[in-house]
Amino acid sequence: MKQITIYTDGSSRGNPGPGGYGFICIYPNDTDKMRIDERGGREEMTTNNRMELKAVIEALKFFDDYYAKNTPTTYEVRLDSAYVLNGSTKWLHGWKAKNWISSTKEEVKNIDLWQEMDSVLKGKEIKWTLLKGHSEIFGNERCDEIATAYADNKKIDLYSGFLAEYKGAEEVLNIKVGAPTKKSSKNKSPAYSYVSMVDGKISIDQTWDECKKRVHGKKALFKKSISKEDEGNIVKLYKVSS
Repeated sequence: MKQITIYTDGSSRGNPGPGGYGFICIYPNDTDKMRIDERGGREEMTTNNRMELKAVIEALKFFDDYYAKNTPTTYEVRLDSAYVLNGSTKWLHGWKAKNWISSTKEEVKNIDLWQEMDSVLKGKEIKWTLLKGHSEIFGNERCDEIATAYADNKKIDLYSGFLAEYKGAEEVLNIKVGAPTKKSSKNKSPAYSYVSMVDGKISIDQTWDECKKRVHGKKALFKKSISKEDEGNIVKLYKVSS
C-alpha cells in the first residue's frame, strides 16, 4: 500500500487579484524510498478559494500516472480551507445531483474547478485533515510561503528529492529530533550518540571522531542525538528514507 501525505495552500492578492498555490507531496517511489516534492503555480486574476482548490487538484493529479496501474494507494490531504474540505466531502454529491445548481438556486461558484475536482477524486481513498492556518505547522506554513511567492510573482526554490535530505523532514513526519533551539543558534546540547547512514546502512557511534571517520569523503547522512529517544527518532527518520 502506497501512502501519500499532501499539504496544500492557496493565496490571492486582492481576492480577486494575482494568486498562487502551493503543495507538498510526501510519498514512496516505486522502490519504496521516501521522496518529497514541492510544487506551485500562478494565475494573474483569481480568488483565494480558487487557489485553494487548484492546490489540491494539482497535487492529486501529480500521482495520476505515477504508480503502476492498480497499485493500492491512500492519500491524506492536509489543508486549512474548510471550503475545499466541505465541498469535497459534503457538497459535491448534491451539486452533481442537482446539475451543479447550489442551494441558492444559482450555478455553483467555481464550477469549472469543482468539476475537475470531481474527476480527480474518482477512485481515490482520501483522508482529509483540516489544519488551523498560520499556526506554525511546518507543511502548512511552507505551502503558504510557496503560494504567496507565486502570487507575488517572486522566485522561490522548490525542493524535489529524498525525504531525509529535506530541511523540514522531521516536522512533516511529526518526528521530534534534537532539543528545541532558537533558529539563529545551533544545538549545543551534549551528544548522546552520532547516527549516520552510508549506502543505506545505518550506524551509531559514541563519538564524533568515530562518526567522522565513517562518513568522511562519502555521500552520507549524519546527525547528533541528545538522548536515547532522540537517537531512535533519527534512526526512524533515516529508515523511511533509505
